[in-house]
Amino acid sequence: MEHDAVQRVKADPNYQKLVKTRSRYGWTLAWAVMFVYYGFTALNAFNKPFMAAKIGDGVMSRGVPLGLLVIVFTVAITGIYVRRANREFDALTEAIHKNAEASAAAEAKKVAA
Repeated sequence: MEHDAVQRVKADPNYQKLVKTRSRYGWTLAWAVMFVYYGFTALNAFNKPFMAAKIGDGVMSRGVPLGLLVIVFTVAITGIYVRRANREFDALTEAIHKNAEASAAAEAKKVAA
C-alpha cells in the first residue's frame, strides 16, 4: 500500500516538474556560490598584491569590501532561492499533496466497494 502511494507521487507530473526544476535551479545557484567563494579564495591565494592594495588614503585593503561582497552575495542568493521556493516550489508541493490525497481517497473507495 505504501509502495503504491510512493509510485503514484513519483508518477505525478507536478512531482516530476518539481524535482527537475528544483534540482536544476539548486545546481545553478550552487555553481554561482562556488564561483564566488573559490574566486575570492583564488584571488587571495594568487593575487595578493591586488587584494592587499589600499583603497584611497585609508588603511582598508581591497580584500575587505570584496569579502563583504561575498557575504552579501550569499545572503542575496539565499533570498532568491527562498523567494522562488515560496512561490513556485511550495505551490507544486501543495498540488502533489492534493493529488496524492485524492488518489488515496479514490483507492480507499475501490477497496471499500
